[in-house]
Amino acid sequence: MSKQLGFYVNSDACIGCKACQVACKDKNNLPVGSFFRRVFEVSGGEWVQRGKTWENTVFAYNLSVSCMHCQEPLCMEVCPTGATYKRDDGIVMVNQDVCIGCRYCEWACPYGARVYNETTHTVTKCNMCADLLDQGEQPACVGSCPMRALEVGELSALQAKYGMADEVYPLPTADVTRPAVVIQAHRDASLVKARGGYIANEDEV
Repeated sequence: MSKQLGFYVNSDACIGCKACQVACKDKNNLPVGSFFRRVFEVSGGEWVQRGKTWENTVFAYNLSVSCMHCQEPLCMEVCPTGATYKRDDGIVMVNQDVCIGCRYCEWACPYGARVYNETTHTVTKCNMCADLLDQGEQPACVGSCPMRALEVGELSALQAKYGMADEVYPLPTADVTRPAVVIQAHRDASLVKARGGYIANEDEV
């Protein structure tokens, strides 16, 4: 593998409009209920009485998540047919002609990025819009974001520009698969534990 492409996600700029999610769904012609990119809505806090007054400790932020095109993808390790593979640029792909729909990759992915297609009986996922990248264009999600909260590029370049952060609530520990992502955490992300943060739209994601 000559390089590793990855995503930059600016959670602090994300307004939760879900334009990225819609653009991805449209680009990939996904059926109802299937998403390659999801937007987590994280909330927490409450109204706390301090003497005769009430203090607002409420916070909220959004986090756009798709396949992380991990540097050490568990999905590829468990695939019995070799249907899941990495391109030379690090994008994790699924060969639909080889996939037997065993769903091992779906169970192994810590990000829930795999989608089982009930019609084809194969597993699909975000491929970073490889067809568009090959033409010098941006992935659908990146191009649709009105806040420019998403970016794609060489992972090392993104890390040099934005830092090394690759996990934030509600994502799992990054050392499991070494995701190819750089995350600008929302300014309130540090309040999750102290103020009881939770996924507010769990039924959607």
